[in-house]
Amino acid sequence: MTQTTDRDPAIQALLDKQEITDVLNLYLRGADRADTDLIAAAYHPDAIEEHGGLYMGPAEAYVELMDKQLPHAKIMNHLCTNVIIELDGDKAHVESYILAYSRMKKDDEKFDSLTLARAIDAFERRDGVWKIAKRQLVWEWNNDMPFAETWGRGLITDDPSKLIRGKKKPEDLVYSSKG
Repeated sequence: MTQTTDRDPAIQALLDKQEITDVLNLYLRGADRADTDLIAAAYHPDAIEEHGGLYMGPAEAYVELMDKQLPHAKIMNHLCTNVIIELDGDKAHVESYILAYSRMKKDDEKFDSLTLARAIDAFERRDGVWKIAKRQLVWEWNNDMPFAETWGRGLITDDPSKLIRGKKKPEDLVYSSKG
């Protein structure tokens, strides 16, 4: 969103913070739905990604890696919380917590994994649009649990086949319900 000179600075700050929050949330939708176009849209073309010791380099190359991996990932959900945005003109220092749940399989054993990380982002507004210029991910903790999907031990449903489930792009409901 382009900043206007006649807008109240407090209102503009709220609009800027909301735009940044939208970028963070759409990035995570991209991860969950294997929609790497959404992930790529979060970054400026020259952005840097430092993914907590697992990857360091151009964000564009990181998105290419995700484009190969995410469509094959099982159930994955990311929640963005504790978002702190410090605005400084056309720059912003942003810290957000990312709680990620993943359904995984290794050596024919299914398990669930819960991980907390923090994203430390340098956002910049260029041509009126806020995007990530540099992201640094910090891992906080991880907990792996045995697979135990029982839908509330049958209290939610005794027949999970009836449930409408989340899927990858373009089959997920969020893509087919637009319009």
